[in-house]
Amino acid sequence: MIADVVLAGRLNLDPGSWLAWIVVGLIAGAIAARVVAGRGFGCIADIVVGVAGAIIGGFLLSALFGATGTVGFWGSLVVAFIGAAVLLAVLKLVSSGRL
Repeated sequence: MIADVVLAGRLNLDPGSWLAWIVVGLIAGAIAARVVAGRGFGCIADIVVGVAGAIIGGFLLSALFGATGTVGFWGSLVVAFIGAAVLLAVLKLVSSGRL
């Protein structure tokens, strides 16, 4: 189930229902887009960036820092923001700054 995603076998992101995942994705994606690109991309794109960021952030925190355990809504939001910012920074580098 999407509400209990296990990333890299050690870090569990569990903000709650699918609606909570959409809210986490929207908030994390919107903040990361404004920090990295200076603007948002729209609701749907911000949700996609935020949810992808949750997956990337969970993997990075588990792999690099050995983070373990389950995080709730606020922890998922922080992890999703970190992952979304990394995702957008890499996309910005690959696209020669045209993000």
